[in-house]
Parts: sequence; structure tokens; C-alpha cells
Amino acid sequence: MFTGIIQAVGKISKREMTGVDARLYVQTGELPLDNVQLGDSIAVNGVCLTAINLPGDGFWADVSGETLAHTTLGELRTGGLVNLEKALTPQTHLGGHIVSGHVDGVGHITQCYDEGRSVRFQIKAPDELAKYIAQKGSICVDGISLTVNMVKGAEFSLNIVPHTLAMTTLDKAKVGQRINLEVDLIARYLERLMLGKEAADPNAQGVTQAFLQQHGFA
Repeated sequence: MFTGIIQAVGKISKREMTGVDARLYVQTGELPLDNVQLGDSIAVNGVCLTAINLPGDGFWADVSGETLAHTTLGELRTGGLVNLEKALTPQTHLGGHIVSGHVDGVGHITQCYDEGRSVRFQIKAPDELAKYIAQKGSICVDGISLTVNMVKGAEFSLNIVPHTLAMTTLDKAKVGQRINLEVDLIARYLERLMLGKEAADPNAQGVTQAFLQQHGFA
């Protein structure tokens, strides 16, 4: 588990393809690794990866074909910058929100412009994620815990303050860039819980308008 508070910006130093899988070497920059052990989790652009080797200035991680296909890690090349966060501990300040490191989908930046000292980002999420994104709710963008300012359909906007820009890769983000999205964990579980016994039915349609009316929610 993570908080979405980025601790350092690292760099993809090496990339080795092994069939449909990949092995990445991530140089961690200012992220201290003195308390990291083999098998520990580190979020890389919001993707939970397992450290399998710790040579000193970074870590090696295996990335499955599934992860490459459903996140932006498959698009990263040598020299690419990434947001890093070590897994939280019982002593960690929960400054962001609860983040699992399991990316729900990939969106893209549609607009990016200055707004005072901040920068406003407009992001288009996959249509299937729209129902989980709420105004003033939390969302994880490339591993960063952020507050949604406005939602219109599957598009939402974020106001990024100077500190966040300086401490993450968002200061180099461009229109059209694809980004990893993880929606609020509570929203995902709430939807599943509302299904009740129907959750075990492989033919269930999920929480639809008809479902809500049938169970007295609408």
C-alpha cells in the first residue's frame, strides 16, 4: 500500500525484454534505499513493483506482460523519468490517500495551462472509470495523490501547485501524454459490496440504473 505522496523522481536506467515480460533497472536518485529489502514494494509511476535486486543506487524489478499491456510502463524507455514511493509502514504519515499501486486504466492529458502560480491539467480517463471519479474526490495520477477539481463525463481537471510540480514528473508533462490512473479504492469496493449475492453471478451486469431501482436506491 502507498499514500500517493511522491518521495523522489527516479530514472529508468536499463530495460531488458524477456519474451513478453520486461526487467527494469530504476535508479532511485534521492530516494534512500537503506531500509529497503529484497521483496519490498516500490511504486513506479503508480505501479507497484517488487525489488528483486538492490545493487546500490537503484533496484531491479520484473514487469509482467499484463502490467506492460495495461499501464504506461511498456512505453518507458531508457532515461525516462518516473515518480517513486516506497510502501507505507505503520509509522508513515498518510498525507495523500490509500493507494494500492494497481493501475485501473490509462488516460491522457487533453489540456495543460498556467493558472496563477499553478498549472491546470485536463485529463481524459477511460469511459469505464468515469463512474469512480468524483468532484473533490481523490485520484492517483502516475502515482501522485491528487484532488479532482471538476468532472465532465470521463474528463476531469486537476490544479497542480508549484511544490507538486517541482517534486514530480508533472513539470515535464505534455498534452497527449498517457498517464496511469488509479481510482479511489473505497469506490471500487463499495460498488462490489452493493452487488451482494449477485457478485457471485458471472452474468451479473453490475450496478446499473435498473439494479439501483430494484434494490430501492433510486
